[in-house]
Amino acid sequence: MTSAEPAVPIDIQQPLADIAAWTACFRSAEIPVLRQTAETLEALRANEDQTDANSIGEMIAGDPLMTLKVLAYAADHRGRQVVTGIETVTSALVMTGISPFFRAFPVQPTVEDRLRIHPRAMAGIKGVLRRAHRGADLALGFAVHRTAPNAAAIHAAGLLHEFAELLLWVHAPTIELPDLQAALVSSWKLPTLLSQSQGESPSSNAGTRTVELAAKLARHTSNGWDNPAVPDDIRDVAALLNLSPAAALHLAMGIAPN
Repeated sequence: MTSAEPAVPIDIQQPLADIAAWTACFRSAEIPVLRQTAETLEALRANEDQTDANSIGEMIAGDPLMTLKVLAYAADHRGRQVVTGIETVTSALVMTGISPFFRAFPVQPTVEDRLRIHPRAMAGIKGVLRRAHRGADLALGFAVHRTAPNAAAIHAAGLLHEFAELLLWVHAPTIELPDLQAALVSSWKLPTLLSQSQGESPSSNAGTRTVELAAKLARHTSNGWDNPAVPDDIRDVAALLNLSPAAALHLAMGIAPN
C-alpha cells in the first residue's frame, strides 16, 4: 500500500480464513488507480516545479483508489507532531511535500490494465465508481447547505464510502465480504468521518450522518429516482438539513439529477 511495503498484484479465488487475514492481504496488495489518474500524475511529475498541493489534490479527488492510497500513506507517515487525522488528499500532500509525494508514488499501475481480460470486474468497478461520485456529490452538496466547515473532508469520505467493494472487484471479484471495509479503515487509520460511517447504527455526528445518508441515497437512485426506498432517504435528509421533504428532494435532485 505504501512505498515501504511490497505491492504485488493478487487474484483471490477462495475466501481467506478471517477478516484479519483479508486485512493483511490487502495491506500488501498492489492497488491500481484509474488510467486517467496515472497519466495526469505523470504529466504533473514532468512539471513538478509548477505543481502544488491543490492541483494534485483536485486531480486525485476524482479517483477513490488513488485517494485511498494517498490517505493511507499519509496516516502511516504522519509525524509525531501531527496530532489530528489527515482528512483530505490536499492536507496529506501539504504534510508530505510535493517532491516526497512524487518519490513515494512512482508510475502507478492502472485498473484498466489489471482488468483488461476481466470485463465483468471492470463493469463492476465502473458501477461502484458512478455510485461513489454520486454519493460524494450529494454529501458535498448537503455539507454546503449546512455550511459545514469540513465540507472537503465530507466529500472525501463520501468518495471512499465503499472503497472495499472496489478492492474486491480488483482482487477478488467472485467474493463478497461486508466486514472488510471497517477492518481496513481501522488498519489504515483512514479519516475519522469514514470510520464512524461504518457503524451499524445511525451516527449522531452531523458530518458522518451526511456521508451515510448521501451514500444511501446514491445507492438507491443509481438507476433513477423511483426506488421505493427514496422517500425514507429524503425524510432523513430533510431532518438533517432542517428542510421540508419536498425541499430536500428538490435539493438532492439538483445535485444528482439522474
